[in-house]
Amino acid sequence: MPTAKELAAVARAVRADVLTMSSAAGVAHVASALSCVDILVAIYFDAARVGPDTSRDPQRDRVLLSKGHAGAALYACLAARGFVDRSALSGYCADGSPLGEHPSREAVPGVEISSGSLGHGLGIGTGLALAARLTGSPTRVFVVMSDGECNEGSVWEAAMWAPRRGLDNLVAIVDFNKLQATGRSLEITQLAPLADKWRAFGWDVAEVDGHDFGALVPALRASGGGLPRLVVAHTVKGKGVSFMEDDLEWHYRPPSEADLRRALDELAAGA
Repeated sequence: MPTAKELAAVARAVRADVLTMSSAAGVAHVASALSCVDILVAIYFDAARVGPDTSRDPQRDRVLLSKGHAGAALYACLAARGFVDRSALSGYCADGSPLGEHPSREAVPGVEISSGSLGHGLGIGTGLALAARLTGSPTRVFVVMSDGECNEGSVWEAAMWAPRRGLDNLVAIVDFNKLQATGRSLEITQLAPLADKWRAFGWDVAEVDGHDFGALVPALRASGGGLPRLVVAHTVKGKGVSFMEDDLEWHYRPPSEADLRRALDELAAGA
C-alpha cells in the first residue's frame, strides 16, 4: 500500500493537471475539483479494488463521482492511475473529446456513471451495492458527493433505504468544503448537524480531515459492520492554491495563464 507521503505526491500532480486542464479549456469549477482530489486519490490508489486492468471486471469495486462538476479531478486521477493516457487530458472539453466538463458513463475507462445533475449518485450506488449483495460479489461501492448535493431529497431517500438493506458494502463520502454555488453550505439549508443526521438514518459515520491521508485512508478502508458507511470529509474548496482556497469566486472562474503559473509555482514549492 502507498504511504501518506506517496499519496500526497500523487495528489499534487493531479492538482497540477486539474489546473492546467481548466486553464487551457477555459472551464470553471476548478475549486470544486481541487477540494475532492485527495478523496479520489485515496480511493483509487488505496481503498478501491479497481485499476486499469480490471476496469471491466464484473466484481470490481465501483467509484461513482456524483458531484460531476468536479469531472476534471476524476479525469486527472484516472490518468495518474493509468486508466487513460495522460496526453488525453489536453483534450478536456474540446469538441468531440470524450472528456466533457461533466463525465459521461464509459466515455473513458473508469467512468462508471454520467453525472452532473446532483442527487443521483447515492441512489445509483445503493442499487449497485444491493446487486453485489444479491449475487455474492465482493464489490464495494464508493460514492463521492458534495455537501451542497445533500440539499437534494433523492439523497435522503437513498440514505433511508441503504441501512434498511444492511448495505455495508456501500461507502458514501461527502466532500464537505462548506461552499456551494450561491454561498455557504450551512447558510443555504439547515445542513448541520450533518454527521448526526446520517447517524440518525442508520449509517456508520466517520468525520475526518479530507486532506489528511493518515485519517482519510483508514476511514475509507473500514467496514460499517452491517451498516452503510458515511465519511464526512472536511475539505477546503480550492485546496492547494492559496488564492483559490475557500473563495466562492473560483466556483465560476477558470484560471488565466497568469493564475495557472502562480498556482503551479505554489504546488511545486509545497512538494
